[in-house]
Amino acid sequence: MAQENRGFLQYFGALPQYWANSNGQYSMEKFDGLPQFNAPPGPVPSIPGCDPTLPPPNLCSYDPNNAVQSYHAVNKCTEGLSPWWNQSHHDFNYNDPLSTTPTLDGYVIMAANFARKHPNYNDLNGIRSMGYYTGDDLNYYYFMASNFATSDRWFSPTLSDTATNRMYLLAATSSGRVRQRPATDGLSNDQTIFEALQKAGISWKVYVSDPNPTLIAGSAMSQYSFTYNANAQQNFVPAAQFKTDAVNGTLPQVAMIEPGYIDGTDEHPFDNALAPGGSVQAGARYVSGLINTLMTSQSWKDSAFILTFDEFGGFYDNVPPQPAVSPDGISPIDLQPGDGCYGGSTSPTCNFMYTGYRVPLIVVSPFTKRHYVSHTVADFTAILKFIETRFNVSNLTARDAAQMDMTEVFDFTNPPWMTPPSPPAQVVTGPCDNAVP
Repeated sequence: MAQENRGFLQYFGALPQYWANSNGQYSMEKFDGLPQFNAPPGPVPSIPGCDPTLPPPNLCSYDPNNAVQSYHAVNKCTEGLSPWWNQSHHDFNYNDPLSTTPTLDGYVIMAANFARKHPNYNDLNGIRSMGYYTGDDLNYYYFMASNFATSDRWFSPTLSDTATNRMYLLAATSSGRVRQRPATDGLSNDQTIFEALQKAGISWKVYVSDPNPTLIAGSAMSQYSFTYNANAQQNFVPAAQFKTDAVNGTLPQVAMIEPGYIDGTDEHPFDNALAPGGSVQAGARYVSGLINTLMTSQSWKDSAFILTFDEFGGFYDNVPPQPAVSPDGISPIDLQPGDGCYGGSTSPTCNFMYTGYRVPLIVVSPFTKRHYVSHTVADFTAILKFIETRFNVSNLTARDAAQMDMTEVFDFTNPPWMTPPSPPAQVVTGPCDNAVP
């Protein structure tokens, strides 16, 4: 399951503080979180912020003396930020977005620009990009990440937004797309992991959280521009069926749960400033119901639930995207004048040879090592590599072929969690509005 648009430091940057306050329940593992919470602690991170006194078109100023420091975000809803191709490259290096030298100094400026170009947004200075949550806010996720496995080197696959990264989640490539494929352009024939499983005789289902029945049949494919076999329509079912299948022991060999894009449980920052939604706590509560059902069902004994996020949402991180293998040697094919890299730049950051930014990961299974932190650089096409390794299915592209197979997080000889822990109920008491941070 890949939820929506949340950064690694925004969610898990304070995880070492949670361990330190656990009265010895959790050891202080090596973890590259927010520097002020690491052991030993570092300075509170800050990056250049916006100067709201400058008139248009100079919406923001690269001003090291006007910085926004990281801060605990009280609001559990966040006005939208843009993690799209151009903004992601400027986040990487504000002054030279085509560079391979990360300065990681554009987050606040990009968030401010985005707000100032959209009506009814309140955070015109990009402060929201530097907020983080704690174990008090995301108590379920912190408990699960601390007892099971997580990673501080887990990235989205590419420097762009949801549609492109979800193409990688399904097919380990976007075939040169930095945007969602337009309907007029038809659908891609790239093989998805589901088609590969179908050919290999491996059972699979896609559980769709949104209740709209028009989204159920093929949503995971057609929404992100892939074809799917019409004969497999029965493989797309409402997410409520996941719980039933888990309890009855009838889960498929591979399952994907599509988030609640419409009902606000996908954890996406809200896009309509007049109608705040997308509470991180409401999303975590929804996810907890799925995982808790699995842990208490007969399906638990031989299952693994991998939770991640499709991209970083535009939130601050102090670890840059990493060099990566081009999936197929295809350069961007849908850039437009004014887009970064337009005109055929040879920079690796322009040619799908870098990951995106870090995103949260939790791996929940009876076989997951206790309190384990992976430091292996990977992007989430490693999920595909894990599936391919387990079921002897060929790699889809060079990108998933180059990933770790994720087995480092498991102990198959002495499973630590055949009896699962009892996690806390996710709190949902935090405010959700469009107030300025």
